[in-house]
Amino acid sequence: MGTSIIIPWVKENYGCDVIAVVANVGQDEELNSLEEKALKTGASKVFIEDLRSEFVTDYLWPLIKSGSRYEGTYLLGSAISRPLIARRQIQIAQRENADALVHGCISGSNDEIRFERVYKSFAPQLKVIAPWREWDLKSRRDAVAFAAAHQIPVTTAEAVIYSHDSNIWHMSYEGGILDDPSETLPQDLFERTLDPSDCPDGDSEITIDFEKGIPVGLNGQSIRPVQLIEDLNEIAGTNGVGRVDMVEDGINGMKTRGIYETPGGTLITAAHRELESLVLDRQTRQQKEILSIQYAQLVYEGCWFTPLREALDAFFEKTNEAVTGSVTMSLYKGNLTVKSRNSPKSLYRADNGPAGPENNNRPDTQELNKFLGLSSVVRIRR
Repeated sequence: MGTSIIIPWVKENYGCDVIAVVANVGQDEELNSLEEKALKTGASKVFIEDLRSEFVTDYLWPLIKSGSRYEGTYLLGSAISRPLIARRQIQIAQRENADALVHGCISGSNDEIRFERVYKSFAPQLKVIAPWREWDLKSRRDAVAFAAAHQIPVTTAEAVIYSHDSNIWHMSYEGGILDDPSETLPQDLFERTLDPSDCPDGDSEITIDFEKGIPVGLNGQSIRPVQLIEDLNEIAGTNGVGRVDMVEDGINGMKTRGIYETPGGTLITAAHRELESLVLDRQTRQQKEILSIQYAQLVYEGCWFTPLREALDAFFEKTNEAVTGSVTMSLYKGNLTVKSRNSPKSLYRADNGPAGPENNNRPDTQELNKFLGLSSVVRIRR
């Protein structure tokens, strides 16, 4: 709905032509009707860009390699899509000789900062128009009323007071009672995951195959990146896996309620972490945990196009060289259980059990004892 009312508002208040840009990052939305809708509301041109493959390979896979979760929970579904969308918007603006960029982000929101940081990085000469900073509309209810007054049709979903943002990786929900962390979530809120009580009675087993930190197959069968995530979304969603309801710290320091669904991403992230436990040494894993927190902060704050993010990517690329293998998980009514993990790069050795009386004569135990200064010395008192 934001774009639907923003286009006529910009035309009325700035007296200019408006070019609409639609980024297809796998959102649950009928894209075929958007061009007609944008033209009817006043757009002079409409660009619908299919960015799904680029989004997965150039943004989601680096995120997976980093192991980042904002504040330990949020898998950064909205934040990771913003740099790609904003960058493509700028490219089209430059190609069309536009003199301004427009976004529909709420004033003071995380997304406002994310989009405008990309704008300033690549097109600081272009004016930024942010209607939510300028118009008199203060809420989603006001936006619905504006649409009605201007005879702009909105769908039933758009008229609902709480809204959602989606892409192939996740869905997020906000608005109305959802913004109050003391309120219980409506039972019909979630769209990608079944409530555990409605999930199948039997468990589902899934194996994800990785090569150098990138998921490349399901159950031993190679699969293209976009299809892989779509399939995992279906599998995890059917089993109620991937819901998050959290209180997070926004970029401006204020706490907000974050409600997310990341079904396939939850499976991939969990499996990747299990493989790392097999193939990374302790010191590398500990350092990676530290840097993944910083990486999550950069993504969350819209600092994707920065030298620091690129430098961290180089580190994570190195740590993922050995993250090859497969992880099998069982899904049951909202629960995820790891059943097995295998890797040709595994550092685990079954014969390296704990030292005990029966193992003291093993060569590896003797060497370990020497290293630790535990070799036996008998001193006879005289």
